Amino acid sequence: MNNAATTRTVLITGGGGFIGSHLVERMLADGWAVVVLDDFSTGRRENLMAVAESAALQIVEGSVCDAPLVARLVAEADAVVHLAAAVGVRLIVEQPARTLETNIQGATNVLDAAAAGGTRILLASTSEVYGKSSAVPFTEEADLVLGPSTHSRWGYACSKLADEFLAMAYHAQSALPVTVCRLFNTVGPRQVGRYGMVVPRFVDWALAGKPLEVYGRGEQTRCFCHVGDTVEALARLLANDEAAGEVVNVGADAEISILDLARRVNESTDNAAGVVHRTAEEAYGRDVEDMQRRVPSIDKLEALTAFRPQRTLDDILRDVIAEKKG
Repeated sequence: MNNAATTRTVLITGGGGFIGSHLVERMLADGWAVVVLDDFSTGRRENLMAVAESAALQIVEGSVCDAPLVARLVAEADAVVHLAAAVGVRLIVEQPARTLETNIQGATNVLDAAAAGGTRILLASTSEVYGKSSAVPFTEEADLVLGPSTHSRWGYACSKLADEFLAMAYHAQSALPVTVCRLFNTVGPRQVGRYGMVVPRFVDWALAGKPLEVYGRGEQTRCFCHVGDTVEALARLLANDEAAGEVVNVGADAEISILDLARRVNESTDNAAGVVHRTAEEAYGRDVEDMQRRVPSIDKLEALTAFRPQRTLDDILRDVIAEKKG
């Protein structure tokens, strides 16, 4: 544990990633010393360029699957935010074993190390754990409805759910002050589309004057949360001891269909190429079961943090488009 009188240290695993890099900037601005652990397999060093010269930032290139390294870094921290994971539909479908190993082993190492010192920790989970549930909006105590093990996409949901169960087990057995944060479709600057993230992928296509590929009829709906709002929620949850032992949805609750999203992106970029419809099987080379709705209840988030996401989809698209235009 860091015993410095004036500066607290937070370890952010996956800190070179999209969400992680924004959180690094926020924690530095709040006066924390920040240690980033990232193997940069999906994260990027350039995500941290704005703060790379900060004396309060240490970047450690390594894997959360390296238990001795994780144990050392956690022991030196006052708090941990565990974001490192294998994410994105394409990566999950193409590398299912890596998904399971990284997510389960990484979380096990981080939680075990945090439990040894009673270190405050946020563990990032995902809206995917709600599976095929139709009981929207999703509440944290609702039943979870997952598909068969023959569909690799469900392996991601199960790996993150295993992380959640392990976190709650450590809380019950050793009073580990852990909060599980179920993230819903966080988007914004620095996000890339190559692993299946829909907004940056649509914007890339639109700016290139290409038609936007929509799977099926595009009637499936999602709720998109600006990364700035996600980071605000995470920072507030980390600071609130009453959030320990809780599972909390983190996201926005404004729902839009994927087809309407495509139309909004085309309008925002003056792209006249329109939309084409494909099956997920055509895109990924195999059947990928899609979920029709993803709508979080964020009442618990508001009750714990006095915060609800503020930015609209128009705000999100403006920021993403501006960054990609350079």
